[in-house]
Amino acid sequence: MADNLPAIKIGLGDDTHRLGKGGPLKIGGICIDSDHHAIGHSDADVLMHAITDAILGALSEPDIGRLFPDDASENHRRDSADFLSEAVRRLWQHQMQIVNLDCVILAEQPKMSPHIDLMKETLAPILGIETSQLGIKAKTGESVDAVGRSEAISAKAVVLIAKA
Repeated sequence: MADNLPAIKIGLGDDTHRLGKGGPLKIGGICIDSDHHAIGHSDADVLMHAITDAILGALSEPDIGRLFPDDASENHRRDSADFLSEAVRRLWQHQMQIVNLDCVILAEQPKMSPHIDLMKETLAPILGIETSQLGIKAKTGESVDAVGRSEAISAKAVVLIAKA
């Protein structure tokens, strides 16, 4: 980091997956009973993917698609916790730590609010942070666009990191 800059950085992550019939839906590292599942090469956990890209972006590292290409057989049905763990490993390699992380899940169904505490409890240890450093909110699509029509699920994340 340049000597004249503060030792803090921010990163933004965003991910969207189409939804298919049949559940469960994996998001935030947990499986939620649902009539739909996210379609993807890996387990399609949009929240973990958005967080992974936010961390990688803050570090100016390659994004999740470049590190874990969807045409690589070893990434087929891969647990997104592997992707997130690699981003955290790189974070620590840069001698940085997460100050806080704020996330939004965009989904019409199922309702996410009953699952947010468990998501935080699942994600915080992987991230090496306290649950108080992790914000997760859920919004519906209000019947607008692919999310609102229950055709897709999306997540956004912004992370603040600082020198450890």
